[in-house]
Amino acid sequence: MTDIRELHRGETELAAPAMLALRPRWETAGAIVDLIDSRLRPAGYRLAGLFDGEHESAVCVLGFREITTSGWGHVVYVDDLSTLPDARGHGHADRLLSWVEAEARRLGCEALHLDSGVGPDRFAAHRLYMRHHLAIGAHHFHLDL
Repeated sequence: MTDIRELHRGETELAAPAMLALRPRWETAGAIVDLIDSRLRPAGYRLAGLFDGEHESAVCVLGFREITTSGWGHVVYVDDLSTLPDARGHGHADRLLSWVEAEARRLGCEALHLDSGVGPDRFAAHRLYMRHHLAIGAHHFHLDL
């Protein structure tokens, strides 16, 4: 039995293992918890976790923000979607993506947006997004400074 719920300040540690699988640059649970609670949450970041009843921490997590932009209007933007490596292939990310889509509709958003890396290691994620009818609507450019 799986359970999806929003994780609030004080529960962020439950998301750390899955977040570190996606964002290893933060190196430790403490660093990712501090980032989320001290910098991201004050800017509107929210975090949802899927629990499988076997692991104490969330096996899949999704971080998102409700934002309004001049280009997109009122949308939910997904910053992070990650499943623990040993829990992949069980539909957990699929369920969390459905959950955040429902949340975006509840909030009255016009759309749901996310960026995804490119390369063979991202093909499974791209298939997931396509199954959820997300279209490739832009190229995202960046410059490392």
